Amino acid sequence: MSDISVLPGGGGCRWPCMIVPFNHQLVVIIMAHCFLIPEFWGDIAKDFYWKSKHTGQFLDYNFDVTKGEIYIKCMEGATTNICYNVLDRNVHERKLGDKVAFYWEGNEPGDMMKVTYRELLQQVCQFANVLKSQEVKKGDRVSIYMPMVVELVVAMLACVRIGAVHSIVVSNGFYRGDKLINLKVIADDALQKFLPVCVWFRQVPWNPEVDQCWHSLLSGVSDECEPEWCDSEDPLFILYTSGSTGKPKGVLHTVSGYMLYVATTFKLVFDYQPDDVYWCTADIGWITGHSYITYGPLANGATSVLFEGLPTYPDVSRMWEIVDKYQVTKFYTAPTAIRLLMKYGSEPVQKYNRESLKVLGTVGEPINPEAWQWYYSVVGEKRCPVVDTFWQTETGGHVLTPLPAATPMKPGSATFPFFGVVPAILNESGEELEGPCEGYLVFKQPWPGVMRTVYGNHQRFETTYFQKFPGYYVTGDGCHRDKDGYYWITGRMDDMLNVSGHLLSTAEVESALGEHAAVAEAAVVSRLHPVKGESLYCFVTLTDGVGFNHTLEAELKKQVREKIGAIATPDFIQNAPSLPKTRSGKIMRRVLRKIARNERDLGDLSTLADSSVIEQLFLNRCCGAV
Repeated sequence: MSDISVLPGGGGCRWPCMIVPFNHQLVVIIMAHCFLIPEFWGDIAKDFYWKSKHTGQFLDYNFDVTKGEIYIKCMEGATTNICYNVLDRNVHERKLGDKVAFYWEGNEPGDMMKVTYRELLQQVCQFANVLKSQEVKKGDRVSIYMPMVVELVVAMLACVRIGAVHSIVVSNGFYRGDKLINLKVIADDALQKFLPVCVWFRQVPWNPEVDQCWHSLLSGVSDECEPEWCDSEDPLFILYTSGSTGKPKGVLHTVSGYMLYVATTFKLVFDYQPDDVYWCTADIGWITGHSYITYGPLANGATSVLFEGLPTYPDVSRMWEIVDKYQVTKFYTAPTAIRLLMKYGSEPVQKYNRESLKVLGTVGEPINPEAWQWYYSVVGEKRCPVVDTFWQTETGGHVLTPLPAATPMKPGSATFPFFGVVPAILNESGEELEGPCEGYLVFKQPWPGVMRTVYGNHQRFETTYFQKFPGYYVTGDGCHRDKDGYYWITGRMDDMLNVSGHLLSTAEVESALGEHAAVAEAAVVSRLHPVKGESLYCFVTLTDGVGFNHTLEAELKKQVREKIGAIATPDFIQNAPSLPKTRSGKIMRRVLRKIARNERDLGDLSTLADSSVIEQLFLNRCCGAV
């Protein structure tokens, strides 16, 4: 890359003028408040197929609840089909039919397959015809309960091909290492009446009254199916948030804006090139899997790895073995996976050369600087830029992110906003803060891929995201902006603690604990204190082979005190062999708060990946904790 300069911008931050590669030409892109959103996105829209063009404004919206109902509309009046754009266009217009769309790597080494764009299109058309034969039509909602197999991608694209709205709920049965996790039993219990159920066969209970075999249904079915042309603001999918902060919400995304946004963020944030092999380790049941396994990569004609297994099975080198096997160039994973593998040191990584890697990415939560450094230095050998992406289920795609080799990196910082995204930091009174500051992260205007509503509850949408600070989209996350204009996510604002009048970020305390060599992962929650108001209750997962004792506990408290200050000294530190996480890998801190307070009413646990960790954490509770 060439050079970078920093230009002054409004709102007290500074916006980078980046010289970035685009279609193999050097293009100077300036991010500023005056960014011409319709022109920028309108040019990108020309690369996609539209059955009919949009009328009126390219982007119309209201973010201010005091001025009426909240709404966002993008390219209203246009009609298109995402399945056509990510498959038919690649096969017929871009002549990519023989290019591999996915290398599928199963749970067991040696269990693998590949599917080309032409084969994927044929399978999608077949299953679309199956859905139509089951009387599924445009606007119907289809829940998909499948493992990380190619057929999951087929099912979701078949839905959108006929205009149905998919809602993915992870899996019907999947392997966790050497164990088969049977989730179909849960699905069967959830069915209140007989509904047609198509089962991608694995070792699951069979109900002949409603279950039908995937492979039998596809037998002899035509592999041609005309797409249903959908309006830009027609629903595309509903995805329920993890529930890590309460009852899950059905986040609804729509057709055109989401398609443009994920295609563009994928292309620029990962510096996608036609010969790349890209691997995102997320589950498709998570928004990352929707945006950056399925829609974003396919819209660019990319070749991806689709992985069903665990990063530690059959051994802790599995991910790096896969990187070498498929010559992965762009690798995207979660900080929780990085910290897990850090426990085992550098030797398992260095068994494989990883010379193909060019860009590393992180997603899901703020990455602590120690994990960032290990990722950059050990995995990437200090030659691969790290794109630390901040976004949410609700945003559809990246909103704060570096661009590889264009943005100077700061370990743990999400750096700057993506093009057309306008952030601000507010104090408790809703006043915009300038320069270096810390407060609530909000956005002042929409981007094409932002959610449109909470399914079936628009009032909850307005209350959750727009009521607190009218005129702004409220992320719910705290943020620090430094003197260089870089943004640092400090964690959920509901994870802030008020200790004796001092506001502390749980993420900051977790980072301090994580700097100790004995700690692989930490989670910090508040517990009520009769004097201080709130106290810090810390859960620590230790590196492999390390035992928990009073000496270590004293060292950890000293570590936090020296890094942050005496006010942040933990009141309790509990050994946590495992932490309660959603199936997408997010720590369920609301559950930890309940455990810290010895409250057994844990609320909705439907997204909890492994319920067995709960009782163990209750048994391990610190002496003296009330």
